[in-house]
Amino acid sequence: MSWSKLKQQLESFLSPALQGRVEYRAAGYRYSPDKPGLCYISVDKKNVLYMGDKASVIRWYESELDVKNDADIQIPITGEEIEAVRTSAQGNVPEDRLHVIARNRKMTKLAKELLSAQTTLSKSNFIVTANKFLSTSIEESLESHDILLNILALADRRVGKKRILNMTDSIKSKHPAVQYFYKLRLGTC
Repeated sequence: MSWSKLKQQLESFLSPALQGRVEYRAAGYRYSPDKPGLCYISVDKKNVLYMGDKASVIRWYESELDVKNDADIQIPITGEEIEAVRTSAQGNVPEDRLHVIARNRKMTKLAKELLSAQTTLSKSNFIVTANKFLSTSIEESLESHDILLNILALADRRVGKKRILNMTDSIKSKHPAVQYFYKLRLGTC
C-alpha cells in the first residue's frame, strides 16, 4: 500500500478530538530499500515522536539506570510476587525488604522491556508497523510491547472514554511516549 493511502487510512481512524491535531509522517529512503524509514508523529504541528530529536518533549532512556531512576514509573507489587521472593530467599528476610527486592526485580525486567521497545522503534519501519496495526485487533495493539502500536491504538477512535479511564494503572509502566499520548487522549475525553 502506498504511503498516502496508508496515511489516509490511519488518519481516518483518529479520535474525533485528535483529528487535525495529530499527523503521521514518514520518510523513506528511495535508493536504500534496506534502510528503515523514519517515523514522525506530530501533535499541533510539532514533531513529538522522533527519537533523534534531543529537544523532544518525550524522554528517551539511554540506560537501564535511567529507567530505574525515573520517578514517573510506578510499579505495583502483588502479594504473589512478594511470596515468590520469600520462597526464593529461603531464609529470614524482613518483610519490608521483601517488598524492595520484588520491586527491584520487576523494575529490572521493565527496564529491559522499555529499552528493547525503544530500540525496536528506532530500527522499525513505520509503514510495516502501521500495516500491522491496521490488520490486528485494537486490544492486541494496546497490550503490545511495541511503542508505536500502543500510540496508534491510543489515538484510535475505537478506544472509548471508559477504556481510556480503565487503563490508568497499566499505562504507568509504559514508555513515556505512550504515556504522553495517553495524557493527550485523556485530556480530550
